[in-house]
Amino acid sequence: MNNDELVRKVYNSMYHQIKNSGTAVPTQVLIDLGVLSTVDYERWRFGKVDYLERVCKINLKKLSSIMKEVRAYARKNELSASTTIYKQWGRNGKKSAIKLRFSKHGGDAVERNYATHYISRSRLTEKKHPDATNAEKE
Repeated sequence: MNNDELVRKVYNSMYHQIKNSGTAVPTQVLIDLGVLSTVDYERWRFGKVDYLERVCKINLKKLSSIMKEVRAYARKNELSASTTIYKQWGRNGKKSAIKLRFSKHGGDAVERNYATHYISRSRLTEKKHPDATNAEKE
């Protein structure tokens, strides 16, 4: 995947996530790009994989480029950043107290980049109050 194609796919994933839910999540971008399988994501969430990057099917340089483009899209579209704490799932999908790692070395900046969700305040408002938004358009 060349750089232009990578940018297009990242932006497409972010756009559709925002359109559908008002929030874009880096791990979902990785799944959408085929870099991370849903099965491997769930294995990581259940603590069967020590860090997320281990099961990503791309080298760290490309992975870093994807994360850079996620942040670029968020800036360009004035999305609000919200850091999330990922905790291991326990039985029946419930969260435990064990915090998950995204990277081998666990550096703060890298971990924060993966754990940051991007929120479109206007899109969330539309979803909560669809009648008000439609009335404004008419």
